[in-house]
Order: sequence, then structure tokens, then C-alpha cells
Amino acid sequence: MMNPSDTGERTGPEPIASEKVAHERKVFFLDLKENQRGRFLKITEDVGGRRDTIMLPAPAFREFLDALTRLVEYEANL
Repeated sequence: MMNPSDTGERTGPEPIASEKVAHERKVFFLDLKENQRGRFLKITEDVGGRRDTIMLPAPAFREFLDALTRLVEYEANL
């Protein structure tokens, strides 16, 4: 297991900002964080204690949001 300092993450008390989304048995944590390389979004999925995480660099936020919006609109029309 890696310590936050091993990944270069800020070792301060909390993320810059956080959101939590719960749906059925899944919980998603969205944490805006910062390290020496810049800001990023840490997205963690928790399903019954099992966690998976991805890191999204801040410069990719808009592109990610645009792609997600297109998929939401596509799914709504199925």
C-alpha cells in the first residue's frame, strides 16, 4: 500500500473539494486534489468494500465532461 507522499499527493488534511454519489450498492467519491504536477480529479468507486480509482488531470476535465455529456445524451435516446 502506498502512502499519499509516495504518489506526490498533497498530504494536507482533506482534498480541495469532494463530492459523493451513491447509487444502489455503489458509491462514487470524486475528490479534487493537487500535487506538484498540478490539480487532478481522483474518482473512486466503492462496491462492497472493493475500491477502484482513476486519476484525471485537470487539463482533461473539459474533454472528459464533453465525452460524458455525449454518452448521457446518446443513452437517453436509446
